[in-house]
Amino acid sequence: MRLKTSLLKEPKHKELVSCVGWTTADELYSCSDDHQIMKWNPVTSETTRVVKLPDDVYPIDLHWFPRGIGGKKQSQAESFVLTSSDGKFHLISKLGRVEKSVEAHCGAVLAGRWNYEGTALVTVGEDGQVKIWSKSGMLRSTLAQQGTPVYSVSWAPDSDKVLYTSGKQLIIKPLQPNAKVLQWKAHDGLILKTDWNSVNDLILSAGEDCRYKVWDSFGRALYSSQPHEYPITSVAWALDGELFAVGSFNTLRLCDKTGWSYALEKPTTGSIFTISWSIDGTQLAGACGNGHVIFAHVVEQHWEWKNFEITLIKRRTMKVHNVINDAVDLLEFRDRVIKASLNYGYLVVSTSLQCYVFSTKNWNTPLIFDLKEGTVSLILQAERHFLLVDGGGLYLYSYEGRLISSPKYPGMRTDVLNAQTVSLSNDTLAVKDKADEKVIFIFEALSGKPLGDGKPLTHKTEIVEIALDQKGLTNERKIAFIDKNRDLFITSVKRFGKEQKIVKIGTMVQSLAWNDTSNILCGIQDSRFTVWYYPNTVYVDKDLLPKTLYEKDASEFSKNPQIVSFVGNQITIRRADGSLVHLHISPYPAILHDYVSASRWEDGVRLCRFVKDQTLWACLAAMAVANKDMTTAEIAYAAIGEIDKVQYINSIKDLPSKESRMAHMLLFSGSTQEAETLLLQSGLVYQAIQVNINLYNWERALDLAVKHRTHVDTVLAYRQKFLEDFGKKETNQRFLQYAEGLEVDWNKIKAKIEMEIAKERERAAASPAVRTSVTVQQ
Repeated sequence: MRLKTSLLKEPKHKELVSCVGWTTADELYSCSDDHQIMKWNPVTSETTRVVKLPDDVYPIDLHWFPRGIGGKKQSQAESFVLTSSDGKFHLISKLGRVEKSVEAHCGAVLAGRWNYEGTALVTVGEDGQVKIWSKSGMLRSTLAQQGTPVYSVSWAPDSDKVLYTSGKQLIIKPLQPNAKVLQWKAHDGLILKTDWNSVNDLILSAGEDCRYKVWDSFGRALYSSQPHEYPITSVAWALDGELFAVGSFNTLRLCDKTGWSYALEKPTTGSIFTISWSIDGTQLAGACGNGHVIFAHVVEQHWEWKNFEITLIKRRTMKVHNVINDAVDLLEFRDRVIKASLNYGYLVVSTSLQCYVFSTKNWNTPLIFDLKEGTVSLILQAERHFLLVDGGGLYLYSYEGRLISSPKYPGMRTDVLNAQTVSLSNDTLAVKDKADEKVIFIFEALSGKPLGDGKPLTHKTEIVEIALDQKGLTNERKIAFIDKNRDLFITSVKRFGKEQKIVKIGTMVQSLAWNDTSNILCGIQDSRFTVWYYPNTVYVDKDLLPKTLYEKDASEFSKNPQIVSFVGNQITIRRADGSLVHLHISPYPAILHDYVSASRWEDGVRLCRFVKDQTLWACLAAMAVANKDMTTAEIAYAAIGEIDKVQYINSIKDLPSKESRMAHMLLFSGSTQEAETLLLQSGLVYQAIQVNINLYNWERALDLAVKHRTHVDTVLAYRQKFLEDFGKKETNQRFLQYAEGLEVDWNKIKAKIEMEIAKERERAAASPAVRTSVTVQQ
């Protein structure tokens, strides 16, 4: 990826340009010390003068009113705030009319920023004050009073906190009084610029120590650059939070969100005082010290999938390279490319007006449809359909270009969604809530309605990243997520009334990804790279989970690596310096997943015998138990030396009725409640009581016996024997009450138990016959 820069031969401004700001993707305003405000069109290279400011007004910073929030257009969106050296800020319309000038600070007003909703404005000045204003320019509060000038200010993603500079310190101050203020030393020199992104919640800072740095919102350093030759005078995030730009003297740099640099340009600009990104994130503009305005387009973006490499070579041209036969295709578009995604055999490209869907089998005839808004901020693909996210909402399309659904949820803000907070599979869409970060909304993909009982999934701490598995039935769909403590959890998305267990399967997880063709999960855990070959094991046999993992030392990936993709048996990881590392894992677990989904158990056993790998046998054991195939489970458990489980499975096979076998399988997986419910629904009351006795759930066993008026003496007898074995006396009042006057006769109890077993055998023997007779009648 690199920047293609353009500068006019002669500057349009006579003095240094202090600030620039985009209104639309093709219109930019610039302000200069020559008191002129100019309007630029980078497509036609036209410039027009909007207004000449009074001679005593030297502009310092400008910020456009936010265009819209949650798809609603703002009435005031055609105006901007301009801060100046005379201690005032000016609200100016798009046509150049000064609507209002407000005396704000003693000395220059060094920066002004609207919040994301457009309900408040923050200004900072040479007098060290931070002030909050209403959108009409009325003073609401003085948030802070520093002893030193405040050079830069930014809003938090929720507009509830403000980040500002104080010499070498960065300070995050909440708007609520008495809330905790966060302050830390960020640079060794004066901090000149900051920016806080609303999508990834990361902070940029730049200073006179010639470095730029990336921080998280807790003030932890994520990246610190090498010292440059000159002070860094500007930094700015692209709206989607994937890239940022850095400006210095005769220097413009394009960086990834993790800090490493894609490209370095050395234009003749003097110092670049402000950088502004266009709304679609494809281009940026810089305010230059020599009177120029520099424009730069992001080109040579790169997408890979299996044997295809796609590169954006110009703003409206893509090159497709098939590495198998070296064939090259050129894709031409009418408008400039904004976003693209390549996966599952399809390339989806959004331009400023249209969406193109190409099949990798045929690059000549794309499917094209028009977009409501040209600012697509995210494209996610699943096997059967894809999701477009823009300023107005979430739209799910089939690869034939048909709109399938447009899910909505309360307080929806699409401008803060990214690939970590939205996940798509063939039947499900999951979105992390921005208002309450412990909540995940889960929708049916085809209808756009909430899944299950309509309640969202709620966790006990804030969630950082979510991912849905891609294969299998909807009923078995799983979602994996990482919370703020970096713990990895897994749970089912189907939720009806009864709370599905959320189970922890990993700690200190930095990044995760599901495989595209089978439900295998990989993640980077602390200093290890881990693959969960069958994560569902945690619901079947928790003790078996460690045996189904593949682990590898991750020290070669350095600090903070990210998983880029997990396609087939190849995993691509991006290291902190931007380099890509490709890992290959065993292909056999994926083949085993395919066999099991097609119920080819014998082939599964044959594969395990051929590979002779304990991990594969453990996966087969868990899969067999999950699918209630006891014969395969017995073979697999025997192969990994779990003799006690083989014996238990053998005892299950000897049980007389299908219901009993099912219940004991549930017990095997630790689902006690479900096992008891199944037995009671089948009328096997004694078996339900016996299950609780075997598990020493004495209270529950007595409750059942009393409720169904049967086997009270059996429960008391077993309880008495249990206490005698441990030399204890009965202290529980309920048991004492029912034991009064009751003589335990073991012969009688044994006879009753044998009668129950005989009854169950008779029932089991009769049931197939009944079914046969029904079939004959039909």
